[in-house]
Amino acid sequence: MFGPLLKGAHVTLRPGREEDADHFVRWFADTEVTRYLNRRMAVALYQEQEFLKKIGESKDDVWWMIDAQGKAIGATGIHLINWLDANAMTGIIIGEKDSWGKGYATEAMKIRTRYAFRELNLHKLMTEVDTENVASRKALERNGYRTVGIRREQNFREGKWKDRWLGEVLRDQWERSG
Repeated sequence: MFGPLLKGAHVTLRPGREEDADHFVRWFADTEVTRYLNRRMAVALYQEQEFLKKIGESKDDVWWMIDAQGKAIGATGIHLINWLDANAMTGIIIGEKDSWGKGYATEAMKIRTRYAFRELNLHKLMTEVDTENVASRKALERNGYRTVGIRREQNFREGKWKDRWLGEVLRDQWERSG
């Protein structure tokens, strides 16, 4: 499902729109943008249109576009929600390279985490990122995620095996820190 409109100081999380598919086609064609993602291949417009339809109909995902300075700069979501055990995976992409390093991902994660715990009543959020993606890991840690492990040699990129960092944030720890 698409998440509701959520406004922060510098970013807005909003439901996806049909025209958002164009952004992903452009972003996923850029190897700098996809460097740390599990998906490192370009996509066709129809594939992104199908993804938006599928995610909008999902009962186990909540997904938003991230807007900053009046334009779409990325997307974030709460995925694979296990309603019985109250946990889920999270993910984010900032596709607009001129928006990197400005704190937008950190703020989007903060808004997403608050929504997951306060509105969805989840107990735990989990994520994983390439260990070389220091910026993403720092943003996650600023939002309460803590190291729970490393998936050794999980992905093959740039001619080498790369590790993945596993992080989790528990609601009670997040509540105490915020």
